Amino acid sequence: MAARYATRQHPLLEACQVAPAIFPEVLPRLPTFMKPCVETLSGQALHPHARPSICGLLSDVERQNVASIAYRFGQERLPLQRFIGWAEWDDPPLRQELIGHVAQQLGQADGVLVFDPSAFAKSGTESVGVARQWCGRLGNVDHGQVALSLGDVSAHGHTLVDRRRSLPKAWIQDQARLDKAGVPTARRGYRTRHQVALERLEPHGATLPHRWIAGDDEMGRPYGCRRRLAALGERDMLAVPSNTLIRDLATAPPEASGRGRPPTRPWQRVEPWSQALSADAWRRVDVRDGATGPLVVDVVKRRVVARTHRRQQGHEEMVVVMRSRDRDNQQVVQGDDSLSNAEPETPRWECARVAKAEQRMEECLQRRKSAAGLADEEVRHWTGWHHHQPRSLLAPGFLVTETQRGKKMDASDDVTADTDGPCGDLVQRVSVRNDITCAA
Repeated sequence: MAARYATRQHPLLEACQVAPAIFPEVLPRLPTFMKPCVETLSGQALHPHARPSICGLLSDVERQNVASIAYRFGQERLPLQRFIGWAEWDDPPLRQELIGHVAQQLGQADGVLVFDPSAFAKSGTESVGVARQWCGRLGNVDHGQVALSLGDVSAHGHTLVDRRRSLPKAWIQDQARLDKAGVPTARRGYRTRHQVALERLEPHGATLPHRWIAGDDEMGRPYGCRRRLAALGERDMLAVPSNTLIRDLATAPPEASGRGRPPTRPWQRVEPWSQALSADAWRRVDVRDGATGPLVVDVVKRRVVARTHRRQQGHEEMVVVMRSRDRDNQQVVQGDDSLSNAEPETPRWECARVAKAEQRMEECLQRRKSAAGLADEEVRHWTGWHHHQPRSLLAPGFLVTETQRGKKMDASDDVTADTDGPCGDLVQRVSVRNDITCAA
């Protein structure tokens, strides 16, 4: 594997070279990027604070909270805090503008929309949605918040486009707590994370070009979620737990004894079933170039039926199992199990590409944390949380745009930076965070 990667290192390194003249103009281009987004707030209170708040997330402040941003730009803290925390302005148009921008910049017909119930540990009891609950990213039950993230992954790049809060049952049953956190009446009914995902797919699916829907095993575990996606005409590839029960349709059922009911194929867990397959059943697939070398996996796919939550047999699906190996290609270090409603003739490399797209969500969340202030949010109220999300989504969206611009290798291809007005003066006084270009 190392020898194969060595032959590709030179073109990869050449692709990383960016004209030096591009970087000084990165932040001054932010007003141009932000202009259509700010226009969605026209006529709404305090909309002039939109640009400084986004610029602050991309600046070199150590902590990207409201107080630090206001101090960095020489502004009063309270107006900026009010804009984010409790001012009356609608965030859906801002989100829709971002989604339209991502569709234009990254959208491809074979793109993948990825849903991920992201959990973050958080102490206290006042922040909206915080409770002891299952946190899939942490791998256990912990005190924290859960939000459903939607990401767009294509050959052009990957970024988050939407995030919605998921309220646990403990909150839904406590009206006083809901009132204090400002949760709207329309959002007080209990919705599973899968219901929230399907609700977000309806308005965004038509805008974002895609061929696939992907998600982690929290999304793939419920049979009803997979069945609903199939009914909507969506092609899915959802991870499932390794103990999911399946019947291999390629295996002949036991011979009939002539008495009683005809025998059926046995139920088997995915993990022991895949481990019992012969070496000839697996095919090696080179998915993409990774940071430490090519991402190579062994893939097997079969037509199966899975057991439903009612202990019945579900509809026909395709199970896809991938095995990743260590750098020496000697030992299996990770296994990924997925169920899909795709056609049987779908190539294995396509299955591997879609299944691995779900891992891009971790990169998107890390980008938001390191370069867009996700870890520095200080909001407890429902309104403040939903006002903060478009800001932390727009900042990485800007970085992805700049990454695409940098790949042109020629600063003369860039649009002239728009530095007129107050925000133009503001960006000229701010240094870009050192890790932004790396994070993008």
